[in-house]
Amino acid sequence: MANDRNHLVIMAGGIGSRFWPMSTMDCPKQFIDVLGCGKTLLQMAAERFEGICPPERTWIVTSDRYASLVREQLPEVPNDHILLEPVRRNTAPCIAYVSWRIKSVDPRANIVVSPADHIVMDIREFQRVIRSALSFTSESDSIVTLGMKPTRPETGYGYIQADLSSACPRNKEIYRVDSFHEKPDSDTAQKYIRQSNFFWNSGLFLFRVSTIVNALRIYQPELSRIFEDMFPVYGTPEEQQEINRRFPQCESISIDYAVMEKAEEIFVFPASFGWSDLGTWGSLRDQSACDANNNVCIGPDISLYETSNCIIHTLGERKVVVQGLDGFIVAEQDDQLLICRLSEEQRISKFGQA
Repeated sequence: MANDRNHLVIMAGGIGSRFWPMSTMDCPKQFIDVLGCGKTLLQMAAERFEGICPPERTWIVTSDRYASLVREQLPEVPNDHILLEPVRRNTAPCIAYVSWRIKSVDPRANIVVSPADHIVMDIREFQRVIRSALSFTSESDSIVTLGMKPTRPETGYGYIQADLSSACPRNKEIYRVDSFHEKPDSDTAQKYIRQSNFFWNSGLFLFRVSTIVNALRIYQPELSRIFEDMFPVYGTPEEQQEINRRFPQCESISIDYAVMEKAEEIFVFPASFGWSDLGTWGSLRDQSACDANNNVCIGPDISLYETSNCIIHTLGERKVVVQGLDGFIVAEQDDQLLICRLSEEQRISKFGQA
């Protein structure tokens, strides 16, 4: 595999406001230090690809309202590699745009697409899997998605059903995808986890640029024409103006619906490296180290008494004391305070949309 053909695409345009009050429409979760480690989720997403894709072959697709945040947090990424969507249109138009843009500079590119707001605990294993999958896609017209081995009957993730009867001859860790499944109800999730061939859909995809462009031409011809017609302006001062004019014409559709559920050469790489998409305060708690009472504290000066099964997220300098809570979120940011039962956090997520 030629490493100089590897390109990284990070999708960073989501509003990610379910971590209210930490995240807002103006600064969604991918741009904040959710883990209290001194790095944002976007910075960690880029960092975990070090040695695989250098900054000069890293591309960020985001909303025009977040351009300054991306430039501030990833100054090493070339400015013309920060692609700005004028409106939100889901992942298929996002991937189509960046794929044609990369094709304009490297027609033989080998691409890995990653969301900006996930976390990975075992970086060494993650990089091993990515390198192995990139090697596979570089030598074939295949699309590979990473399937996370489930650890619980999760209803918040989509699932991938794999054909485990035979591995690919060129990589014994990769299998053909039988089907994709939407987020299930609790009973269905229980059924999935009892079967060895169901995996969480991570939203991480790998393919050669020629592979994804051809797939889009076949399965999404109208979408493809928009970005094909723009080929002469990529990399020129007219690019943003044309994107602002043409991008709103795109159908809002996910890459799963647009391509993955239709194409034939779709494969899954089952993996386990401590993955979470951090969609909720509860998922952050599940991925963080707990104390003896199953509490997670993220902040410099937090004291707990007679408290269990809680997540306390207060990064400010003030001292925080919590007593007598069980199963709660306590989060503070910019003089806004959230105290909510973990079981009820979906009901309060609307405040992050305001």
